[in-house]
Amino acid sequence: MVKTFNKSIGLFGGSFDPAHKGHLAISKIAIKKIKLHKILWIVTKKNPFKKDAFFPLNERIDKAKKITEGIKNIHVTYLDKIVGSSNSINLINYLINKKKLKNIYLIIGSDNLIKFHKWKSWKKIVKLVKLVVFSRKGYDRNGKKSIVAKYLKKKIIFINNKPIIISSTKLRKRIKKIY
Repeated sequence: MVKTFNKSIGLFGGSFDPAHKGHLAISKIAIKKIKLHKILWIVTKKNPFKKDAFFPLNERIDKAKKITEGIKNIHVTYLDKIVGSSNSINLINYLINKKKLKNIYLIIGSDNLIKFHKWKSWKKIVKLVKLVVFSRKGYDRNGKKSIVAKYLKKKIIFINNKPIIISSTKLRKRIKKIY
């Protein structure tokens, strides 16, 4: 008999190019506000909506592990090879069917909510998980007016967090200026 894991799990996926303290802050807020047992930082080889990653995959995984070191309820993993894809729907199906996870919360920013309707099988995703949207400065209003927000009506969990000023994009720009 396969044991089902019933505790609440957060999925926080992305290229983490690079991982930073803002990712960590979001994770800690999600753990506290949603009462998550664990958050999986799922590092993907490539974001389908972006150009190639700035840092190599192994460096991004190592940086994510280093920044979460000592935090027992955040686990960094890379599943693209096992799942055979970096698409969220395939990952979610894998976690539900193979790992027997339930009570899954998909954590995204309001910037991603705006284009969430472009994700592969987005309607299936929102049937399988609870969608948690964190505030991102300059994106919240459009996120709340998005196709997905209108489709789900009030079924989205919006987290009104303090603005997180750091971003992977800003970090990459700083690094490019140095070199």
